Amino acid sequence: MISQVFILSSKGDHLIYKDYRGEAGSDVINIFYEKVTALTGDQPPVVMSHKDLHFIHVRQEGLYWVATTTAADSSPFTIIEFLNRLTALVKDYCGSLSEKSVQMNFALIYELLDEIVDYGYIQTTSSDVLKNFIQTEAVSARPFSLFDLSNVGLFGAETQQSKVAPSSAATRPIQSSREVNVWDLRGVLMKADVEGEIRVKCYMPSCSEMRIGLNEEFSIGKSQLRGYGAAVRVDECSFHQAVRLDEFDSHRILRLCPSQGEQTVMQYQLSDDLPSAPPFRLFPTIERDTGGRLLMYLKLRCDLPPKSLSQELSSPDQSAELKLQSRAVHWMIPRFPGGTQLSALFKLEVPGLSSASMLEVGPVGLSFELPKLTVTGLQIRFLRLSPIQPGPSQRWVRYVTHSDSYTIRI
Repeated sequence: MISQVFILSSKGDHLIYKDYRGEAGSDVINIFYEKVTALTGDQPPVVMSHKDLHFIHVRQEGLYWVATTTAADSSPFTIIEFLNRLTALVKDYCGSLSEKSVQMNFALIYELLDEIVDYGYIQTTSSDVLKNFIQTEAVSARPFSLFDLSNVGLFGAETQQSKVAPSSAATRPIQSSREVNVWDLRGVLMKADVEGEIRVKCYMPSCSEMRIGLNEEFSIGKSQLRGYGAAVRVDECSFHQAVRLDEFDSHRILRLCPSQGEQTVMQYQLSDDLPSAPPFRLFPTIERDTGGRLLMYLKLRCDLPPKSLSQELSSPDQSAELKLQSRAVHWMIPRFPGGTQLSALFKLEVPGLSSASMLEVGPVGLSFELPKLTVTGLQIRFLRLSPIQPGPSQRWVRYVTHSDSYTIRI
């Protein structure tokens, strides 16, 4: 029985993450990468454990293909064979197993994972069976510039996302985005990826039609801008099979008849060319004092508009905790107004601290949630139900941005 499946780059960047059973949090990705990179030698063990969770992985073309399980009676050989079959399927569909290929075909790979595993149980890995269900067209990962990436046009416009799950929480957003950022030690943005989706949660017994209006100046790839307002551009986009697109090209309107529960209506991706600056910048200073202690001075700046709050938690004040097991300092910030900056100085007693070991400090990872914000600028212009009129759309629409891998090298 499989709990999670995820794919990581050789540097630990999160490319694909699928949780089937909700038995462990997304922090297991970082736990796995820390364990696999802490080992000596070129051949880490295929099976590793952390508490009651077991990691089983294979490495293909520099990528880590990982499955987790909590079941003591799960056969590791079966899961290894499953991972090998998964890599073969992705290669068959995408043409290669490179990091770029996985990034460009994220919608296709998620569709594959939906079909071959159901609630942790492997259903099929047969290409002959899957070809009857997989509708998303692969995007070639041949070398080209970022601008050529948009030649794929309206990627997956007639495709489906087959898994429709019931809602588990009424507070989850109708639109969300997931941000992946990597900064180098000079503060230069090295990599940025945004994966977003529009989710509809319907609790009404019947609804003949829903019309969702997006930004009028919304473009996919190199499709022409129409001059209706501020431009919102994404690289790739795919839609649920129930979405009718007859008004999309002319008015940027999605039409569907939602069923009860939760549906992912639309998925999109944007890489590197972000429309606005990332929300946070970190300025670290690391040195060793005369007493041999490690001094870490961190200055964190929130580049959101001054009236916005980046996060609000139940804790009333800032706090910090040293996690000895993970050898990391956790700095918790309950409230962070936009347009301000915070700083912290940590003094750590590290036995045997040397100039060489100073180079091992880092990276810094940020975890946050930004309500009422999408980093691409994509907005719900209106939401209309027929024959019921819900009133102002703002009462029915929520936005949120989650950090997935927001990393600064120091």
